[in-house]
Amino acid sequence: MSEASPAKAYALHLCVIALLFLLSFVLPEYYHGLLARIMVLAVFAMGYNMLFGYVGLLSLGHAMFFGAGLYGAGLAVIQLGWGVPLAFLGGIACGAVLALVIGLLALRTTGVAFMIVTMMFAQVFYLVILYFSSWTGGDQGMVVPQPARVLTFGAAALDLTNPTVRYMTALALFSIVLLITLGIVRSRHGRVLIAIRENEERTKMLGYDTFSNKLAAVVVSGTICAASGAAYALLFGYVGSSFASVQYSILPLLWVLLGGAATTLGPLIGTVFMYYVIDVTSGYTSAYLLIVGIALILLVLFFPKGILGSIRQRWLGWLP
Repeated sequence: MSEASPAKAYALHLCVIALLFLLSFVLPEYYHGLLARIMVLAVFAMGYNMLFGYVGLLSLGHAMFFGAGLYGAGLAVIQLGWGVPLAFLGGIACGAVLALVIGLLALRTTGVAFMIVTMMFAQVFYLVILYFSSWTGGDQGMVVPQPARVLTFGAAALDLTNPTVRYMTALALFSIVLLITLGIVRSRHGRVLIAIRENEERTKMLGYDTFSNKLAAVVVSGTICAASGAAYALLFGYVGSSFASVQYSILPLLWVLLGGAATTLGPLIGTVFMYYVIDVTSGYTSAYLLIVGIALILLVLFFPKGILGSIRQRWLGWLP
């Protein structure tokens, strides 16, 4: 990798952030709201990519981290009456603690066993939500009231239900997580994670504590996913058990595979692609899933490492 590569990488990411900022002034209202939702869910995908793409651990339980942030923030506002900033931090803390506990237990396994264990924990988390339906709303979920989604700063106030404020808040979260992710993967810790993915035994022989590095990756991954869940609850005002189901864990995997695993911008590209293909095709036919399926097959055939992953392999080797 050339010396100019770090500068190119950071310049590219800042340009993406600037583009998203400028789009807020030209997008129609409908796509304005859709892109805000995409940015929040792209953060979810980035958290998943940290573990799957850079460590090589396939998890089917990341919806529980998203759900922990979602319910941590939502219940803090609805049941405890917390303000937005404290509720957001509470949701992140819930996800971080859960990720630490799950990591300590699940990392005793590898490969398919790790996937199954994370899926089992996610199912338990989902059933707990349904069991305590008097608090969580069960299948129907809960709506976060509009007055509780307002940040007050003395005489000033920011209403998160306002489309512009919601978009800019989603962009701020996405930008922060994107730059943090870029910093991690370019750091010494990021290189160790890639070494573990490629050959864990050789990494151990070089003197690295692979368990600690993998545990740190699980905690960072879970915390990012929880931040996405907490933001979703506060920005879009809904908390529901479907977001914590095992099926919801498959979505970030799909987004990452489409955009390119182990690429920092791949999760965003994959999320945008899926959302807009579904949105456009569903307006023309009720069989839109068939068209989506054909598009996915073509992508797998021509971009086997995902859109950005294949571009990096063929033309732009400096992409992070």
